[in-house]
Amino acid sequence: MTQPFSYADAHVFVAGGTSGINLGIAQAFARAGAKVSVLSRSQAKVDAAVAQLRELGPDAAGFAADVREYAAVEAALREAHERFGKIDVLVSGAAGNFPAPALGMSANAFKTVVDIDLLGTFNVVRAAFEFLRQPGASVINISAPQAFQPMELQMHVCAAKAGVDMITRVGAIEFGPAGIRVNSVVPGPIAHTEGMKRLAPTKELAQIVSDSVPLRRFGEDSEIADACLWLGSKMAAYVTGAVIPVDGGWSLGGTAVSGDGLKKAFIAMSKAQA
Repeated sequence: MTQPFSYADAHVFVAGGTSGINLGIAQAFARAGAKVSVLSRSQAKVDAAVAQLRELGPDAAGFAADVREYAAVEAALREAHERFGKIDVLVSGAAGNFPAPALGMSANAFKTVVDIDLLGTFNVVRAAFEFLRQPGASVINISAPQAFQPMELQMHVCAAKAGVDMITRVGAIEFGPAGIRVNSVVPGPIAHTEGMKRLAPTKELAQIVSDSVPLRRFGEDSEIADACLWLGSKMAAYVTGAVIPVDGGWSLGGTAVSGDGLKKAFIAMSKAQA
């Protein structure tokens, strides 16, 4: 199938866009003709991602900044705007996670995940507002099933991602009059990502996870990117405030689908990191 979306002359900014799902999203927009800006903490990852993106699209730029630091995020967005113009699509995908029971987690550990996932999302969305195309921009927050499915060993992530989806919903209401749409995409278990390598480091655990998905397979980062390409396009011009699972049906049954299986996977991951 030929590329169904064209982002020629568009500027796409992806926070967290130097690895995993977010890099896949950035690459998809570059292939569709967009100028792409990416942001993450590691300068080395930023440089590598920019080199890849320039091979795929018309141009790319990268910025090393921590999403927890508002001033640094704002400075990166301002520089990206000065280079490529108004931002047509903003993707906020920076995230952190580790498995831990609430009673085995320090307050600082809880705060770290909330600061990256929730505060980081706010910082990106809030700081970007003045640089977004008005009307016409699309903001896409990358959420997680933990936002609406309680999971053992994930109190910190459940709290943070639930907040991300509320940022999406409130943002849709408040930014709507400016012609800006705000939506969340919720990836399920995605193959070849660092998160899945940690969650399911063995074939046995990988099978447990894939068996918990109604479609009985892992997703691909390209399938998350496809959803973002659609949300950023005029085909989704009347879609805002939506939280859209792209997960093979995994969220339909949540942790009940696999029950002890997923708990075993999280516990195994925790032991491997101990």
